Amino acid sequence: MGQLVRVPANETQRLLAVRSLNAIHSSPTPELATLAELARSVFETPYAAINIIDEDWQRIAGQAGLKITECSRDMSICTRVVFDDGLLVIPDLVEDPELKTAPFVLDDPCFRFYAGAPVRLENGLPVGAFCILDQKARGFSEGEQHSLTQFAQIASALLRLQKNNLLMGIAENGLRTAAMTDPLTSFFNRSALEGIVDGALSAAISAGGSFGVLYLDMDGFKAINDRFGHNVGDEVLCEAASRIRSVIRADDIVVRMGGDEFAVFVPDLPEGSALISLSERLLAAFRAPFAVDGVSIFARLSIGAAIAPQDGTTRALLLRNVDAALYQAKAAGRDRVAVFGS
Repeated sequence: MGQLVRVPANETQRLLAVRSLNAIHSSPTPELATLAELARSVFETPYAAINIIDEDWQRIAGQAGLKITECSRDMSICTRVVFDDGLLVIPDLVEDPELKTAPFVLDDPCFRFYAGAPVRLENGLPVGAFCILDQKARGFSEGEQHSLTQFAQIASALLRLQKNNLLMGIAENGLRTAAMTDPLTSFFNRSALEGIVDGALSAAISAGGSFGVLYLDMDGFKAINDRFGHNVGDEVLCEAASRIRSVIRADDIVVRMGGDEFAVFVPDLPEGSALISLSERLLAAFRAPFAVDGVSIFARLSIGAAIAPQDGTTRALLLRNVDAALYQAKAAGRDRVAVFGS
């Protein structure tokens, strides 16, 4: 049984405000649950909650007392509070012509009393309600109405604070990621070595696993810049990055070490032969010419390979050893992979 509630004219704008809370009201919030517990004690009711009303559902942002599950918004009394944007007090639910036959009135938990006040975001649009319910009919004084409104205002402030903290966290993560990203290839830059690679290496060693490292150097890249200019060189690097992405796994970490040099870090390496197989696929990907402005340009790879923990348990030692393997590959004729210690 649904209620006859009038959808407000600003429902589109209100739902946009609700969606901005999606990341923080997907599950009950501890601070709001604490506030609901305080309200339940103050009003001496078996249940208090902060509910968010979205397109179809009443979502529980925090509750105390009886454990109530989410429900359709047509069944929620809080929908009235949100749509009318005002305090709602129903002293006895069995006397309400629409709600007297509701399941939560006729059956467990057999509610008789409801009071709710709007919860709003910065723009003043109501996104939910702070409500209390009782299993017996009761009056609700002006003082109690004022107190419930204040509880709703505090809940509103907490939601705004949590939303702002979330947005700040997203912005901070974005800035941190941008600081570790090479703008040309969109791979990580050297700043990510400490921030990301060290953690992945430590986790692999602690778990008793292997951690592979490849050092890639594009043969003849300096000649490309000298002959065709840096703009063409940048286009070749962008295509090189695309070829690397087409070969590596989703969990592999690529760092542009500078110029035409890249390091590929391979967590959860199943066996040493897997690192060689990856190297062979990379070599094959770079044997095709790069087509830039109708010109075919060749820039193949030389690759050095090393594996932790046998070739080093620190990033610095692994990079030193894999660099030595790279020079071994170059000395042997380029367009090949050399494994450290082999």
